[in-house]
Amino acid sequence: MKKFSLVPVFILAAFALPLPIGSVFAATPGFGNLYYNGMIVGTVIPPAAFPNTGIDNFYKVTNGVTGQLGIASVAPGADGYHGGHWKVFTVTFNPEATPILLTSQAAVLAAQSASTVTLTRNASEDFLCPVQP
Repeated sequence: MKKFSLVPVFILAAFALPLPIGSVFAATPGFGNLYYNGMIVGTVIPPAAFPNTGIDNFYKVTNGVTGQLGIASVAPGADGYHGGHWKVFTVTFNPEATPILLTSQAAVLAAQSASTVTLTRNASEDFLCPVQP
């Protein structure tokens, strides 16, 4: 009867396991701010995107005024908040429009209705980012 040694398995595991685990923890989350219903709230930004997985609307303004932040449609405590699984829309002020500060989903949708901005769904930029009001 042949004996099986676990030593080679442990040696292999010692070199193989740190590679994927190390790469996951190599990137550190960032911290930031965004607008929710006219207020600035804090966020924790993870080191990776989650493309095509967004649930709640998030608006990224590309050519707004100085001080413009991203805009969340919901936050903790609001009906329909899904933990920060953001469905990204790019907001672009139309060439003939004068950019203004947008601080809520209602303001973004009103600007769209007034033909001041164009909204474009950008599923490749969906991400997970909890909001901390």
